[in-house]
Amino acid sequence: MSNSFSHLDENGQPGMVDVSAKNETVREARAQSIVYLGKEVAAQLSEAGWQTKKGSIIQTATIAGTMGAKKTSDLIPLCHPLGLDSCKFEFETSEDQVVITCICRLEAKTGVEMEALVGASIAALTVYDMCKSISKGIVIKETKLISKSGGKSDFKA
Repeated sequence: MSNSFSHLDENGQPGMVDVSAKNETVREARAQSIVYLGKEVAAQLSEAGWQTKKGSIIQTATIAGTMGAKKTSDLIPLCHPLGLDSCKFEFETSEDQVVITCICRLEAKTGVEMEALVGASIAALTVYDMCKSISKGIVIKETKLISKSGGKSDFKA
């Protein structure tokens, strides 16, 4: 059985990809999640310095996203456990949404894109959690890979 799914063997059974023969390289991935807040909520949060009764939205989302990125292999069964060298976040606010970018970096035999995607996702979920008492209309619009480098193939959206 021929397939292009790296996590399936010749019998169609799932398993971790064997990366033992690969060389370690510096790898980086950027992922993004967009949280739509609406104009009123975004204005209210901006006026409050992005603080709620629960605390700083940006700081809490950064910590939660970092924790999520570090736990990726515990959440996604066939991901390799990776020791991240760096996990950083950028938050870009606008009149109705916040764009969260998670940048993960390490030297390893396999890519770090799943860690960046999980980090951005958990940060977005944390923004939602911290703001849900203000509005029920908050929407996590999209999560996507923006770029990856250092492996067999680079990618840029």
